Amino acid sequence: MAEHFSILVVDDESNVADVLNRAAKNAFSEANIIYTSNYKEAIAYLDALKGRGPKLVLLDLDLQSEPGGFDFLSLVRHHPQGPLLPIIILSSYSTEENRAEAFRRGANAFTSKPFSYIDWQSYVARLRTYWFHTVTIPDFYFDKLD
Repeated sequence: MAEHFSILVVDDESNVADVLNRAAKNAFSEANIIYTSNYKEAIAYLDALKGRGPKLVLLDLDLQSEPGGFDFLSLVRHHPQGPLLPIIILSSYSTEENRAEAFRRGANAFTSKPFSYIDWQSYVARLRTYWFHTVTIPDFYFDKLD
């Protein structure tokens, strides 16, 4: 039986959750996608964890609510275990300023959102290959983030 692999998605576009779930069924069946649409939902999810947390975070920087993606990234990185949690930026707005700021705040990678379903399947398959088969990620147990 394959190991369970939770991925926390923080993105305010509801279609991202749908397409990621569909793509993961085919390309990353071990993944359990946990979708939150804003900073507050993501923090509430992490604060309520009992047991093992997500192995990976996919974070959209351009959240329409405040606080935004950069704020979430900074908060998680200041948690004692936060620097160990891989956070991948998943953005439609890949400017040099956004990329530089994301890495300054501790992002592990900056990726562009795929456009088509085929591209999403390929993206998820690459996530699986790298984060599930190539590298070893420790388990995370979070206490309250604030």
